[in-house]
Amino acid sequence: MEKQLHLNLLASRPPMAGGFQSSSKMKMGPGRKRDFSPLPWSQYFETMEDIEVENENGKDISLTAAPVRQEEIPHEGLIGSHGPVLLLLHGGGHSALSWAVFTVSVIIITSDTKVKNPEDLSADTMAKDIGKVVEALYGENPPPIMIIGHSMGGAIAVHTAAANHIPSLLGLCVIDVVEGTAMDALNSMQNFLRSRPKTFKSLENAIEWSVKSGQIRNIESARVSMGGQVKKCEESTSSPGVSNSIGEGIIEEEEDEEAEEESNKKRMKEDDQEIKKESIFTWRVELSKTEKYWEGWFRGLSALFLTCSVPKLLLLAGVDRLDKDLTIGQMQGKFQMQVLPQCGHAVHEDAPEKVADALATFMVRHKFTEFKEGYLW
Repeated sequence: MEKQLHLNLLASRPPMAGGFQSSSKMKMGPGRKRDFSPLPWSQYFETMEDIEVENENGKDISLTAAPVRQEEIPHEGLIGSHGPVLLLLHGGGHSALSWAVFTVSVIIITSDTKVKNPEDLSADTMAKDIGKVVEALYGENPPPIMIIGHSMGGAIAVHTAAANHIPSLLGLCVIDVVEGTAMDALNSMQNFLRSRPKTFKSLENAIEWSVKSGQIRNIESARVSMGGQVKKCEESTSSPGVSNSIGEGIIEEEEDEEAEEESNKKRMKEDDQEIKKESIFTWRVELSKTEKYWEGWFRGLSALFLTCSVPKLLLLAGVDRLDKDLTIGQMQGKFQMQVLPQCGHAVHEDAPEKVADALATFMVRHKFTEFKEGYLW
């Protein structure tokens, strides 16, 4: 399979003063050990389906859509057969898995976008790509859609809404991305990217780092989403014992076919587990190489957000994120805003239930759906 580069793009902003220091509260006490083992995507999603479309330059765009496991949605959630489709765009360096724990509270379609030839990662091109993905999914008559984006995904959501690439768009939700703060963060972004570990000895190690560094403060979310941020290095360092174990369990000829098949499966599973232990993981996306596009994603974003004609919701980790244009716009009632304190930049991962509640309240307020006896219909 041809290698593909995720359009995760711009990473979470560098931590603000004292940002990483807050993780000191998360250190394990004597005798306590937390579980950093990865969680499977299938615990949160029913299926993953690849959808391919082409942009104006003929480049392939592959979207992985992941419908939620409906039987695991609690009574207090958004019911998927009613109301608008929620189209989620993940932030830079993240993947669709960053929305996994959030899906426990709402029915959604998450997406993981990739391109085979990432030569044009401009905001305009990516916004058009989102429109083409919606068209590929639903044809000329898409259902009512609310687009929700985190960080860089929020910026692309704004560009998509402002350009009217989704004609059935009902609403827009942007999570923790503001032009002023984002532009300031770009000056130190390369230093931030260089400060991160380049490799991890295991996926568990990567998960542990993400939690202890404060990148993701919700352990459950880290356990499922970090698998989308890192990948195995092309060359894994397996020990000599792996190849030896393959040869040691030779099946005797008189063993029946069923027993042979079962034994082979067991041995392959053991070998896979051993290789996995010895694999080195690295970042899936080299964000530093996308620097020439950064300014285009965020320059003029606040004004563009305010011009979007659909109802708008801005969710922030702190009120200090607001810039001048948005402060004035918020005072004029041009959009709804909610601050979710005690969260890091990955607000929807750190406090998925609070984000779901804020979103549900917003949708009911604008009559996108209705509340009925513990359900949102």
